[in-house]
Amino acid sequence: MKVKLQDVERYERHVKMRLAFRFGVITVTDATQAVIRARISLPDGWTSHGVAAEALAAKWFEKSPQFTDEQNLDQLRQSLDLAIELYRAQGFGKPFDLYAGSYEEQKKRGAALGLNPLVAGFGPALIDRAILDALGRATGQSFAAMIASNVPGIRATSLTPDVDDAPLAHFLGRLKATRTIAVRHTVGLVDPLTAADRPASERVNDGLPETLEEVVSYYRGRYYKLKVGGDIRADLDRLRRIAAVLDAGAGDYRVTLDGNEQYDDVEGIVELWRKVEETPALARLAKATLFIEQPIKRAVALSRSIEPLARLRPVIIDESDGELGSFPAALKLGYAGVSSKNCKGLYKSILNAARVARLGNSHFMSAEDLTTWPGVSVQQDLALVSLLGMTHVERNAHHFIDGMSFAPEAEQQAFVIAHRDLYQKQPGKPARLNIRDGMLSLGSLGVPGFAVGAEMDFSSMMPMAKGAS
Repeated sequence: MKVKLQDVERYERHVKMRLAFRFGVITVTDATQAVIRARISLPDGWTSHGVAAEALAAKWFEKSPQFTDEQNLDQLRQSLDLAIELYRAQGFGKPFDLYAGSYEEQKKRGAALGLNPLVAGFGPALIDRAILDALGRATGQSFAAMIASNVPGIRATSLTPDVDDAPLAHFLGRLKATRTIAVRHTVGLVDPLTAADRPASERVNDGLPETLEEVVSYYRGRYYKLKVGGDIRADLDRLRRIAAVLDAGAGDYRVTLDGNEQYDDVEGIVELWRKVEETPALARLAKATLFIEQPIKRAVALSRSIEPLARLRPVIIDESDGELGSFPAALKLGYAGVSSKNCKGLYKSILNAARVARLGNSHFMSAEDLTTWPGVSVQQDLALVSLLGMTHVERNAHHFIDGMSFAPEAEQQAFVIAHRDLYQKQPGKPARLNIRDGMLSLGSLGVPGFAVGAEMDFSSMMPMAKGAS
């Protein structure tokens, strides 16, 4: 089905985080989210609206120290401005063709503005979600139904010469939405681990866990994502302390290590891992480690083989997944997998998942998070990764942000009513993710559109400023 992007309303929301979150080179204490509402028209004259939301994150898309945090956010706004212009200029087209038809020009114009491919892809990632949400609402189809029957028109193009239409169609046709998914809890670089790390004077006391010990007891999860910072001695000490907590209370746990590009080369991360394996206190954690995520700076991550590390543990790309050809390039260097993040684009995730399916069990896709806030953002990401067959997903906003505290009470109530399995709301508290025994229930995401069964209160948001040129 062909659609035309008519216009896009752009908004922002802000929130003060309940806990500081340190990843890579930045410690975050407050956050901003981009929210869009797109209007599309259909060939028969009908129009429909769809929504999408994503964090505007500093020092992840673009980590160069030459840019301030505010400049990083403005780059993402620029990416959205470019995408709106390019999509609207195409007129009617299948949703995937609007994406593919503007892909190269988006990169080209982005590069002229100094935007790297990861930043340039942010705008299309938002618009593609909003378009599918609008189309699903217009036709009464859920996201899972639209993808399985290929309503967007996903196909092989010159952008993905390694993908063939027949296997792609077979892959899409076999996709089925799952009703549950496990949460992989993020342990940031400054997160308190035990009660001794969280003195009474610093406690939030909002009823949610504040230390890793409390997280393990409160959510009863099995999966954990551990940030490492690039200093081997400090990383080993931190991992020992984390392992002590998980060994004592997390049962048969599993972990992933996220380097966030903090290591300069493969030798550094190999040394860290060898020391992990040599440390008796880390024996259980080492055996429980599923994979290592993007440990090497993207400037060199795809320039040489990572076989010395890949022989020890599977390695995936994340920040290096800036273009549609990035994953195939990584495979040649020894990487075993790639992350799915809605901020990198749902079509990229789907195409990469199809590649993984063709490659077999030695390769995989993981489900990662860029602070998907409760509400539209987390729901659309959960709908995508669960449809693609992933059984656990990194989630962090439920811990660092107090639920839907950024939204008016009426909006929170609407989401709780529409998605009773996904949220819970206690008197006097914000709507929060309903994590039980480390699991989320997803049945309510199968609504017409892209996993959103409630309306947002746009009147409570701030208009987004145009990205500075």
